[in-house]
Amino acid sequence: MARGHQKFQSQQKNAKKQADIKKSKGHDQKAAAKAALVYTCTVCRVLRQRRPKLLNI
Repeated sequence: MARGHQKFQSQQKNAKKQADIKKSKGHDQKAAAKAALVYTCTVCRVLRQRRPKLLNI
């Protein structure tokens, strides 16, 4: 079991490792929105982009 300075070093190393993992995963709103706009046509199985419907009020 680590004590003192060794414990502190291992905590810092683990925190850095977890931050790198979180940064690499990340959540990119632009990428998520772009992925949500793509669908597969049920007739021809071609990937198409959805066009947002605009409401004319």
